[in-house]
Amino acid sequence: MNGIIVYNEDEANRNAFAVRKFRENLGVSLVTAENLDYSLNPDFVINRTNNAEIARAFEKKGIRVFNPSGLTAVANNKQKCYYFMRRNGIEIMPVDYRGLPVVIKPAGGKGGEGVCLVESGKVSFKKGFVYQKPASDLGKDLRVWLIGKRIVAAILRESKSDFRANFCLGGTASVYTLSNEEKSLVMKIASLLDFDYIGIDFVFNNGKIVFNEIEDSVGARTVYSLTDIDIIKEYCEYIKTELY
Repeated sequence: MNGIIVYNEDEANRNAFAVRKFRENLGVSLVTAENLDYSLNPDFVINRTNNAEIARAFEKKGIRVFNPSGLTAVANNKQKCYYFMRRNGIEIMPVDYRGLPVVIKPAGGKGGEGVCLVESGKVSFKKGFVYQKPASDLGKDLRVWLIGKRIVAAILRESKSDFRANFCLGGTASVYTLSNEEKSLVMKIASLLDFDYIGIDFVFNNGKIVFNEIEDSVGARTVYSLTDIDIIKEYCEYIKTELY
């Protein structure tokens, strides 16, 4: 089958390893979002842009897109995602928070970029940002990778110097063993979503994990560096089973 994988140009360069793995395992052609021709009619599309409109354009033509547009739309708007989880009984740290300290996040941000912790002074509330009560354990979070409805890996990320634990921002990482209670929470969240391959991020509050966000075009550097799991190959095998 003839498929394409779509990245933003800068992300394609930054994720050359992942691009190579997708091409080796699926024979897909790389197309950058900046040069995407919507008249193309591939058999399938792997959308790695966080742009739901790209997914919708191909879905309207009956083309299978990984991940589907509905997931991409929810995952990449933090405010919408928090409201969705809260409506469905998933605990989150309070949003629309008016106290101090407060974590301020761009609603469409990624990788911890633009996120700040304000501990004192006056806060100006602006549209397009999420204002959230911080978890008790700053600088510590957990990412869980899923393919379909299957948990593939879990990595604990910690930082001694930043309230954000993102590995790309200088945090450390280690393999994490989920408890049965934590697995149940992960699978409850997964049951609410139509997805193919995602990461679910959690913060730690008073010793337990609390939902933080969904990573749509999730990276896997720590999975490759800390485990023997070839997660992109596993995702490609999943795609094959979905198509055939």
